[in-house]
Amino acid sequence: MSDNDKIVLTQAGPGGIRYDFNDGCRVGVPEGALWAVRLRDLDTDTVLFFQEINGAGMVQSLKRYYVRFEITIWKDGEEFFTHVCDLKDREVLITMHLGGLGDHIAWIGQAATFVEKHGCRASFFVNKAMIPLFEDAYPHIRFIDEDDQSDRQYYAHYKVLVFFGDTEFTCQPNDYRQTGLSHMGAYILGLSPQERKPRVVVEPGERPMEEPYVCIGAQASGLSKYWNNPRGWYDLIRFLKEKGYKVVCIDKDRVSGPITAIRTIPHGAQDETGNRPLPERVRWLQHAEFFVGTSSGLAWLAWAAGTKVVMISGYTEPYNEFYTPYRIINRNVCNGCANDVNIELKPNDPFFCPRHKGTEKMFECSRGISFTQVKTTIEQIPGFGELSQND
Repeated sequence: MSDNDKIVLTQAGPGGIRYDFNDGCRVGVPEGALWAVRLRDLDTDTVLFFQEINGAGMVQSLKRYYVRFEITIWKDGEEFFTHVCDLKDREVLITMHLGGLGDHIAWIGQAATFVEKHGCRASFFVNKAMIPLFEDAYPHIRFIDEDDQSDRQYYAHYKVLVFFGDTEFTCQPNDYRQTGLSHMGAYILGLSPQERKPRVVVEPGERPMEEPYVCIGAQASGLSKYWNNPRGWYDLIRFLKEKGYKVVCIDKDRVSGPITAIRTIPHGAQDETGNRPLPERVRWLQHAEFFVGTSSGLAWLAWAAGTKVVMISGYTEPYNEFYTPYRIINRNVCNGCANDVNIELKPNDPFFCPRHKGTEKMFECSRGISFTQVKTTIEQIPGFGELSQND
């Protein structure tokens, strides 16, 4: 009981009972009685937990994602207290701060729908850099970061994060590799599995350049996500320029990657790299003819901005990201290991290639995506190559 003694449950029931829905359903009972505690999932009519407790004690559900719990407590054999989880007008915290740009964009729309559905007073704990991108778009939601940890007494707390190795499905109802980044937040929050595009803040101003242009993002969080075709970007940029488009690289980093595999801005692209405010990036994207990139945060940002997205990725399955008709994958080479439930992902290994690491087939999932395949996909975009004075 020593660890449980340190836990403060935020809600008070009768007779010294305490409870809340922070990190699952938690119930504490005091000394002086023989208690029995039952936790039930009302939506499936499933008893998830039942235990007798002689004297003081605390119980906590195994399930930590959203469940409409019913708490029933008996005291000395008689029903004493019942409470159903109801988030309306309650203080609720949703944690997303460990995710990157793409994760936040995949999850914020899900979390905002959750708030609307339940009518709760929500705080979103996010990466500090993301606050300017969302805060003004959702004035009814409080966005906080690690520097703003208040002493609010939350009725419930849900974590929308990627949980590696959660084989018992404690933090998520199913394996995120099966659901994809686009739907996992919905499952954790008890919503129907569908994409929910978030609103984003756009920096005021006119289009950044008069000429028609295409934005690209060549960098990624790991080498497995890069377009590793050695001539890919060079040939693509030359092709786009021949069609009359400026090609603008808006990556955060001009140079990135591990020291033995440095990746630089693609040759021929206009350099607009740098740690720019995200609303500025939205303005660039909203005026672009389309965006070409990998499975990265910028592709998600382009989707949120309403820009046509050409996504080059053999590492992930198409369902992992949002739907775009311009999704490029080559099924003739190794592909989709990021969503293979038989593979343990190692996000801290920049050379992660679970099936072919150290062989001539390493990263063939993207090396095998040709310029021709990308060119053919881009040519399917309505209006491509038909520039007018109004563009």
